[in-house]
Amino acid sequence: MTLALSKDTVRKAISAHSALGLICCALLYLICATGTAIVLYEEWQRFEQRDAPEMTAIAPASIQRGIENVIASESGKPATTHLYVHLPTDALPRTTITTDTQAVHIDEQGRIARPEENAWAEFLLALHYRLNLPAVVGMSLVGLFGAMLTALTISGIAAHPRIFRDAFRLRARRGDDVATLDWHNRLAVWTIPFALAIALTGTMIGLFYISGSSLAASAYGGDSEAALAPVFGGEPEGNASPAPIPDVVPALAYMQREYPETRPYYVILHDPGTAGQHMQIVAEHPRRLIFGEYYAFSGQGEFRGAAGMADGTVGQQLAASTYNLHFGNYGGLPVKIAYIVFGLAMTVVVATGTFIWLDKRERAGKPSPYLRAGWWGLVVGVPAGMATTLLARFAIGNDAPFVGIFWTVCLLTIALWLLRSRQARTTIVTTTHPILAE
Repeated sequence: MTLALSKDTVRKAISAHSALGLICCALLYLICATGTAIVLYEEWQRFEQRDAPEMTAIAPASIQRGIENVIASESGKPATTHLYVHLPTDALPRTTITTDTQAVHIDEQGRIARPEENAWAEFLLALHYRLNLPAVVGMSLVGLFGAMLTALTISGIAAHPRIFRDAFRLRARRGDDVATLDWHNRLAVWTIPFALAIALTGTMIGLFYISGSSLAASAYGGDSEAALAPVFGGEPEGNASPAPIPDVVPALAYMQREYPETRPYYVILHDPGTAGQHMQIVAEHPRRLIFGEYYAFSGQGEFRGAAGMADGTVGQQLAASTYNLHFGNYGGLPVKIAYIVFGLAMTVVVATGTFIWLDKRERAGKPSPYLRAGWWGLVVGVPAGMATTLLARFAIGNDAPFVGIFWTVCLLTIALWLLRSRQARTTIVTTTHPILAE
């Protein structure tokens, strides 16, 4: 059975198919570009709020005072279910306490200094992590594009048998088309290990939400915490009866005494102020890719065990290593610089790949001037949107509508390039065929 479609319908269908392909490439370009920028996530936070108190370390007693001061500041409000303390690190030497309703910086004495204001850095992270969409939808979509990048990398190697032999061959003088193709192939070769590592870890992180939700629904009655307990450790039964605020001092002293080789950088209080409260301390392990190990304590600071990120099952250690490997959160500034260089190369590979496809269509007598203009608009619009939102952060403040500004700039840039293409085509028709232009 064949469908009797007119040539005009077929032509429109082909154009729609090409446009959909361009949208997929556009999202992949957006993910690569924002991923490169977010490597400096901690540095962006420091730049965004330069007046926050900084310190290389803070005494456990000051941390406890800070917790008590923050909880006291929420008197009369619903009790927070979780309280997070970010301890000073090399990348972000600040102490920040976050509850269900606020986030504040504290000074070395544990006094509340000022609210945390890093909305632009958080916007940038959300743009890369989930495309500013709801978490499950956005992260699943980003995970699928990670799988697409993996497939593109492997298929690109298979499609070019001489790709490694020609790794340093550039034919820039043979025309823009050839130069674009060579730069695309060379940068793709040089970034293969990086691209595969980023793509695979991005896929794991993104699709984690799909697999986690499915597992919780099928085997744990929808209880996501129970589904994740084998990896990140379980939580004890809650008890809402009132109790004194947890004491982090003995827990931090235990860490210093029993695990001196680790560096605690996060303290999590679960249900503080209740009889069922408990604590977790997340600590870095030097020369390990894992983001850290969870050490569990009671509300009085009694040690209850570790989750197993550092020495548990292979699956646990792999899961704990995925985040640092993806975001470059290991090895300090030299590793971050390398991630930025390779990330820029990957972004160029994605951008030039679409230009190569458009060049092939043109050589086959199927020019797509509006698709080319739209792609140019996106290639320019994404960095322009990020720069504009950063300017808005300082011009408008922490409450600037970053999502709206970013997408408005992107759409306006695309529209501008489309308009320029239309004007150029009109000029050509007027000059070449003056009678048709009348």
